[in-house]
Amino acid sequence: MNEPATRSFTTDPAAAEASDRIRSFKARQGRISALTSSTLATLGARYLIAPESAFDAKRAFGHDLPVIVEIGCGFGEATMAMAAREPHTAIVAIDVHTRGVARLMQRLQAESISNVRVVHGDAVAFLTDAVTPGSLAGVRIFFPDPWPKARHHKRRLVQRPFVDMLAARLAPEAVLHIATDWAPYAAQMLSVLTACPVLENAHEEYAPRPHWRPLTRYESAGLDKGHDVYDLVFVRR
Repeated sequence: MNEPATRSFTTDPAAAEASDRIRSFKARQGRISALTSSTLATLGARYLIAPESAFDAKRAFGHDLPVIVEIGCGFGEATMAMAAREPHTAIVAIDVHTRGVARLMQRLQAESISNVRVVHGDAVAFLTDAVTPGSLAGVRIFFPDPWPKARHHKRRLVQRPFVDMLAARLAPEAVLHIATDWAPYAAQMLSVLTACPVLENAHEEYAPRPHWRPLTRYESAGLDKGHDVYDLVFVRR
């Protein structure tokens, strides 16, 4: 695990606003199993990135690679598939839920995957406080919680302050790729992303589903319910 070296970039107004306003998850309470606890203790030093420390890709991975951030990795099914497909890309997978983080680390160990590191914490805080502006090759957000009830829309992750902060962390020509099976959320995302002046839609509206994008459990559940799936692919100018 990285040595603490806290550095904050919240002088960026968009980053500060995103950090202050967006909390898109609800913390789950419950006991941590002995296996999960053991996994965190034994594999954390190898795979975990301290979310409060300044992120240094060379220190985290041992060499320089283009860095892709995956927000909301769940149990890591998509993460593992992307890591195998893109061995020369460094993937930083982020999730707040302990059991999923532990399960992903178990898989990384079992399959000897070396190009993934994990942040156990809030993606907004990590990106705001620990990631240098202009440093990321891409961000992927596959099937974020749609918070379908109107009174919960404020909890949706993809809002203008968050998108502005993300765009500031992307390098020129870097790609922001989001997918959802919730049509109203897709429409909101399209509107928000289109309004960001430094992002350009790679397609006229929604993108065709890329053949390489792994099928997640959330996508499978949506397809089983007859939902359409929407991909949005925007490029940093």
